[in-house]
Amino acid sequence: MPIYEYRCKACGNEFETLVLGKTVPECPPCQSRDLERLLSLPTVHSTATRAMSMRAAKKRDKAQATERVIEQQKYEQAHND
Repeated sequence: MPIYEYRCKACGNEFETLVLGKTVPECPPCQSRDLERLLSLPTVHSTATRAMSMRAAKKRDKAQATERVIEQQKYEQAHND
């Protein structure tokens, strides 16, 4: 079943919708049918992309953990009587 992405020319809203047969979609907020169909890129899942995503997530998590430790130390120093 084809799911297409659209941008409404009237209000600028971007959305995706399922299009069946010859039905003409309309913008959910303003019900305009003056739409521009956007180019959708396929999502590729492979071992390499999964590994790359995991490395990025681990790097992000490590940075957040370091930031939490620093903030905790600042809090403790500020409230240490």
